[in-house]
Amino acid sequence: MRIFFLFVYVTIYFFTFTSYSQDENNEPSKTILSLFNDVSISGQWFIAYITENENEKIRDEFILKRGYLTTKKSLSENFSVRITQDIAVDREGDGEGDIEIRLKYGYLRYTQKKFLFFTDAFVEFGLVHRPWLDFEQKINKYRVQGKMFLERYKILRSADYGIAFAALIGGKMDKDYQKKVNKNYPGKYGSLSFGVYNGGGYEAIENNKNKLFAGRLSIRPAPEIAPGLQISFSGNYGKGNTKKSPDFISNTVMGSFESEGLVLTGMYYTGIGDVNGTAVDSNGVALDQSGYSVFAEKQILFDDLCLFARYDNFDSETTSDDWLYKRYIAGLSYYFVKGSKILMDIDLLNKNGSKIEKSWIYELAIEFKF
Repeated sequence: MRIFFLFVYVTIYFFTFTSYSQDENNEPSKTILSLFNDVSISGQWFIAYITENENEKIRDEFILKRGYLTTKKSLSENFSVRITQDIAVDREGDGEGDIEIRLKYGYLRYTQKKFLFFTDAFVEFGLVHRPWLDFEQKINKYRVQGKMFLERYKILRSADYGIAFAALIGGKMDKDYQKKVNKNYPGKYGSLSFGVYNGGGYEAIENNKNKLFAGRLSIRPAPEIAPGLQISFSGNYGKGNTKKSPDFISNTVMGSFESEGLVLTGMYYTGIGDVNGTAVDSNGVALDQSGYSVFAEKQILFDDLCLFARYDNFDSETTSDDWLYKRYIAGLSYYFVKGSKILMDIDLLNKNGSKIEKSWIYELAIEFKF
C-alpha cells in the first residue's frame, strides 16, 4: 500500500511539473498536464509533547498524534474523487514505532447544487464519511487534543465502506455568518446525512454479513434570530462487527450554539452495544451504555486566543461491575494560519468500578493545516 501511494504521488509530480510534449507547431502541449487540472492537495497534522501518568505508568515524549494527507480531483461539474491517507505511529506488535499509512477516505462523489429543497446535495460511494463525527468536529475543533466523545468510547467511527447521502436544508447562511462564525455545514435550516455501511469502520475488516444504517439530522430552528443555534439527532442501527453480531443501537441528541467568539455544545447518548461488538456480557448479549458530554470554547483578550473545556461522563456495563468514566479537559489555544492552532491542555480521567483508577495527561500540541 505504501509503495502504491508513493507511486501515485511521484507520477502526479512528474506529469504536473515536467511532462510537456511538443506538437506540430513546436508549442507546449498540455494534454497530459490537463489530467491534473482541478487537483488539490491538503494536509492536517497533529504533533505534541506529552507527559502522561496512567495508573503509575509514566510516558514522556514528543509524538505524532495523527496526520492526514488528502488529494481531491474534480472530474466534471458533478463528479469528483477524494483520497485521504491516515498517518499514525504503530504502538504495538512487530512494527512498533513504525509510521503506518492507512486509507481513511477513498470515494467517488456526485454533487447536485439544487435538489428539491436541498442545497449542495451529494452521494458518496466507496470509503465514505459516516454521518456524525465530521459534523461534530466542525463545531468542536479540538480533535488535535483527542477523540470526540462517542469515538473515544468506541461507539462510532468517522469513516466506513458504504454509500452515503448528505445535503444542506434550504439555502445557505449569509456570507457574513460563514466568514465570522462557521463556513462548514452552513444550511440555513440545517443539514442531514445518512447511509448504509459495513459497520466496523475504515480500519476494520467486515466480520459478518450485516450492514449498519446511520443517520444525522441537524435543525437550525431560528436562523434569523439565533443563527448559531442547532439541534442535532443521530442514530446507528445494526450489529456489532463480530461473527456473533450482537445488537448495536445508538441514539444521540446534541444542542450547539456558535457565535463570533463563543462555542457551546451539550450532548446526551444512550444505546446498547458498540461498533466493535465488544460491549457484551458473557453470553454475547449487548449491554446498555449511556453518557453525556459538554464542551465550551471562549475567545479571551483578542480574537485568536481561546480558553476551552470539556467534560465527559460515560456509563458502561462492559464488565461484571458498572464502570463510570469521568473525564475533565481544559486548556488554552492560539489560532494562527488558516485554522492551525497551538494549545496547552490537561486531561484528567477518573474510572470508577471495583476500584478507582486515575490517569492524567499534560500536553503541548500543534495542529497545522495546509
